[in-house]
Amino acid sequence: EMANQEEAEIQISELDLLSSMFPYEEEFAVTDQLALAELKHYVENESAEMPSSKVQFILNVKTEVPNASTVEFSMACALPFKYPAVLPEITVRSSLLSRSQQILLNSDLKTYLMQNFSGEPCMLSAREWVKDHAAAYIDKDLSSSSMTASDATQSEVTTLTRLWIYSHHIYNKQKRKNIIDWAKELSLSGFCMPGKPGVVCVEGLQSSCEEFWSRIRRLTWKRILIRHREDVSLEGGGHAEIQKQRKFSALEEKCFDAHGARGNHMDLGQLYHFLEEKGCADIFQMYFGVEGH
Repeated sequence: EMANQEEAEIQISELDLLSSMFPYEEEFAVTDQLALAELKHYVENESAEMPSSKVQFILNVKTEVPNASTVEFSMACALPFKYPAVLPEITVRSSLLSRSQQILLNSDLKTYLMQNFSGEPCMLSAREWVKDHAAAYIDKDLSSSSMTASDATQSEVTTLTRLWIYSHHIYNKQKRKNIIDWAKELSLSGFCMPGKPGVVCVEGLQSSCEEFWSRIRRLTWKRILIRHREDVSLEGGGHAEIQKQRKFSALEEKCFDAHGARGNHMDLGQLYHFLEEKGCADIFQMYFGVEGH
């Protein structure tokens, strides 16, 4: 318990440091606010329960490449509960990296962290390493190295992500249209429940979900956050494997007997039954803090 408490405190102070160094959302953004709130709650001794999900965040790093243009690398990070006693989970991506270059870059970063930071906070050092070294991987010709492209695809793990997004309200017709259009464009399934509160669930390829979230949160909202995030790793996951893991067939707008002055308060009992049918009943409590029935 003591160790956990201490690790949680280190995580919070490191996240505070990152947010003070990188105040802009395009540099540093926590993608799971609920996990962060749980972690703080746990540290403030208000809760003996360990947080239920790891804090996840994105660090974006801009770096110069030799021909003087700037390249952006995105570091998708998650802090395991035991961090810093164990290494953080980091995936570095860039549109300019091929699959095999990306795999090599990530494995080299991991090696660097393993050799230099056992048991110490290392997010800033990881970011520095990416800033200094990542650009070199863009031009790496891996055909001659032992790792051929086909090996890279063999070991490539596809991740299906499901984001449960909560908004104070969703009434605006244009936003509702964006949600459906963008989901379609990014091959995401799920549902959107407009009204107050607004609930959006999208599922599909991890990168597509992250793109959807980055577009959605740029719109003007009174309040919007990711309540819960699920990541399912699919070994050698092709299209068929992803289809198998989906809980929804397409993205549709669901209205559950709207009532209230603007026809805006949804019947949450019906939402609960809908989630139950889809095998997601436990999400209800995460959204509304009450056991569904």
